[in-house]
Amino acid sequence: MATNRIAHTVWEGDLLKGSGVVSLDSSGVGKYPVSWPSRAEQANGKTSPEELIAAAHSSCFSMALSHGLAGAGTPPTRLETKAEVTFQPGEGITGIHLTVSGEVPGLDEAGFAAAAEEAKKNCPVSQALAGTTITLAAELA
Repeated sequence: MATNRIAHTVWEGDLLKGSGVVSLDSSGVGKYPVSWPSRAEQANGKTSPEELIAAAHSSCFSMALSHGLAGAGTPPTRLETKAEVTFQPGEGITGIHLTVSGEVPGLDEAGFAAAAEEAKKNCPVSQALAGTTITLAAELA
């Protein structure tokens, strides 16, 4: 069964001096301020499209890796994934770097790295972002 998730943004003003609020409608978990300076300079308590992409990618990747490890008979005890999305004004998103550390009883470093590469390739967010260079560093905790 397909699902739809909805968010919306209300923006006021021009790009450089304006600002907006992005609302996570499906979950109702919050509304977050967004602005050009929070995207191209310092966050200063506001989010950006790239931070939201990083949140989506880190959670999707963690789910995919957890599923793959469990399917191989080595379910993880814990996974911690960081997604770092690089944005270059005038160019756009120039890359995403995933870093994952895992506690996986019965699995060696090579097996964990292979499972992480497979998750990177197959997670739906990675697939949606296929036009972007995605790199990965994986290690057991």
